[in-house]
Amino acid sequence: MQLTRFDRWLRERFVYETHIKTLRAPESIPKGIHAQQLPDIPGVRFKHLFIARNTKLADSFIASLRDANLMFFTSVVDRKAWFVPWIAPKNKSLTWLLAWIVLASTSTFFLVRYLVGLVSQPEIRKMFGEAFELLKG
Repeated sequence: MQLTRFDRWLRERFVYETHIKTLRAPESIPKGIHAQQLPDIPGVRFKHLFIARNTKLADSFIASLRDANLMFFTSVVDRKAWFVPWIAPKNKSLTWLLAWIVLASTSTFFLVRYLVGLVSQPEIRKMFGEAFELLKG
């Protein structure tokens, strides 16, 4: 489904995080970037993982890695948090989902209100009573 501007903002702000892998650690790590040592696995080149949840912070950190001539690899992944499936459902738009829920709730409210108003009229209630008498037989 088509993502709205609000959906994209929610995903960028609360869901996406940038993973930056390097061969060696840089001299300085900006505040707000979480650093992890990757396990030593044969065939894996990168030894350090840096996680940035802010896009601008990640871009500035990548620029500093380029200035230091460090080899790195970046990927944008979904954060592992309990609220991620609620904010960013797979292949769906939260905005359109909420819009359909509001539309369905409003329609249901007015339909029930109309039926209650219809049934509360004495003539209609009398007709329903006669119809039930015919069904009973």
